[in-house]
Amino acid sequence: MGKMSDGQESADIVEDILELQVPVEKQKCGFIALLGAPNAGKSTMLNAMVGTKVSIVTQKAQTTRAQIRGVVTRGDTQIVFIDTPGVFAPKRRLDRAMVKSAWTGAGDADFVALLIDADHGVTPEVDRLLSGLAKNNNPRLLVLNKIDKVRREDLLALAAEVNKRLDFEQTFMVSALKGSGLEDFIKWTVAHVLPGPWHFPPDQLTDLTLALTAAEVTREKIFLRVHEEIPYNITVETEQFKVQKDGSYRISQVIYVTREGHKKIILGKGGQSIKAIGAASRRDLSEMFDTKVHLFLFVKVRQNWTDDPGRYREMGLDFHD
Repeated sequence: MGKMSDGQESADIVEDILELQVPVEKQKCGFIALLGAPNAGKSTMLNAMVGTKVSIVTQKAQTTRAQIRGVVTRGDTQIVFIDTPGVFAPKRRLDRAMVKSAWTGAGDADFVALLIDADHGVTPEVDRLLSGLAKNNNPRLLVLNKIDKVRREDLLALAAEVNKRLDFEQTFMVSALKGSGLEDFIKWTVAHVLPGPWHFPPDQLTDLTLALTAAEVTREKIFLRVHEEIPYNITVETEQFKVQKDGSYRISQVIYVTREGHKKIILGKGGQSIKAIGAASRRDLSEMFDTKVHLFLFVKVRQNWTDDPGRYREMGLDFHD
């Protein structure tokens, strides 16, 4: 994995990076917010463009809770793609904070890329997004995702329908899962961002620290393992991230749940569930960090963590409505 925000480096690209140094006066940099309904494919698209997992992916809606930045550096240009939470009708404080984070990301970006699941078309969530984007003055891009599931004539009709609702600088048709169409999207953004200094070193792929990345990966495995509402009421915190003498990582994490009953489900009969979650997370982290990972998971009850301003700050969310 490339360099993360705490200085971790990937040795196999260091030599190439030295050749990529570009004088500040010749640098270009831009921020592209990926906005969409839950499960539109934003995280999958971000990971594919960056070339490694920086944002977790599950089939459950509302997996991404805060803005996650993935960095792509091409020649003299750096593009910072912002994966935002899916926009939906919020019911709880956490929901409202997630939706607010998505719109904040859109407001701060140079371009807003609206991702639409082409197989679902203009759903009520997409309709809500189009109404919200009408109030946003930033240049907009339309990205129709999952095109491998839709006939060409239906894709063209959907593109025409959405472009009739709002003005978009460009329309792209992609399959984030298969990688098709993404290179055209990256090349367009590289060609259209303005001169400006890079915000990250050329070998940095995300703004997440290793500790936060590790916590997100474990949270992903919980989403994939536990099939109820429980994942929406958990948070994962990395309490210790230590580099051992042999280069391996020792990581201790706490999974916080809101009820004692939820703790029992996360643990599973005889600890089977927590063991499976740990094994899956350890496997992914070892591959991502390119070193052996010793992962220790603990489950604790924290009844009111969704009403704790400190937890929101750690997730990069605004506690206030």
